Amino acid sequence: MFVFLLLNLVQQALAQGCSVCTKTAAGLDEKSARGLNGGIIYLAFLPLVLMGTIGFLWYRHNRNIQTPGGEL
Repeated sequence: MFVFLLLNLVQQALAQGCSVCTKTAAGLDEKSARGLNGGIIYLAFLPLVLMGTIGFLWYRHNRNIQTPGGEL
């Protein structure tokens, strides 16, 4: 229960950035909006690739571990 409350408070504290970004993006022309979207994708790419790679390696490692009876 404590973890849920803590995560809820952190989410509310960090959500204010979305409002600022939305207001900024609403006032941009098409070229600038494309640049903002490209920057967001650029910043999100590395963490997503790292999480995907770690997840895939974890899945592959756990898939190959067999139980004592020889079954997966």
